[in-house]
Amino acid sequence: MAQAQSPTSFGGTIAQLSFVGVLVGLWYAASHVWHVPAILLPEPTGVFMRVVSLLRNASFLSPLSITMHEVGVAFAFSTIAGIFVSFVVTRSQWLIDVFEPLFTSINAIPAILFFPLFALLFGLDVGSKIALGITISFFPIVLNTIAGFQNVDPVHMKCARSMGASNWHMFRYVLFPSAVPILLSGLRMGLTLAFLSVLGGETIASFSGLGHEIAESSQAMDSELMYAWIIIVICVSMSLNFILTVLDDRSGPAT
Repeated sequence: MAQAQSPTSFGGTIAQLSFVGVLVGLWYAASHVWHVPAILLPEPTGVFMRVVSLLRNASFLSPLSITMHEVGVAFAFSTIAGIFVSFVVTRSQWLIDVFEPLFTSINAIPAILFFPLFALLFGLDVGSKIALGITISFFPIVLNTIAGFQNVDPVHMKCARSMGASNWHMFRYVLFPSAVPILLSGLRMGLTLAFLSVLGGETIASFSGLGHEIAESSQAMDSELMYAWIIIVICVSMSLNFILTVLDDRSGPAT
């Protein structure tokens, strides 16, 4: 039986909607009362009409599919590689002591600095965006997965080993199920960073994708269209975050 929405959850939803309403109100006031130039901040009605036009004509589907393809490939590669590397590293405390600080240090480097190199290696098409997405999203995933594997109860590990569990069975039936909550937090962060990095790469230099549409409309001085694309990007980002949040909630302990 479905549970009724709690008062706390309902109140949180109202607060979120109120926050969005305040932002739209400030936007309207900035364009109509404070007379901010339309080239910087077009009035909201015109922007929302452009959003409706993009949705009605389905002209957003092609750039969206390109961006999501790049994000999906980058995220899938980062997830598989991150889980595999984490499993290998956590087989030895020495490896953990060596690689965990190393991964943490590399994660602190702004990976966007490598985009010119990726552009030279893979061109301005999807390859450079995928490479950038992998580079940025890999480290949060691997660091969270290492933390998840380290938090597995040693008693469970010893019991599994005493019953002759192989490395695969240890991963499949002990490590992975125990690390899922922390792993999902890393995946949530990794997916967000993959999306942001791909979008950033498309905005800097690309032939297609949502970021390319934002950059192109900006160069054409079409502020309404630029803001319309930004709103679509925000909706896509919120949808991705909502999906992983639901998965994260369902992975928690049952009540």
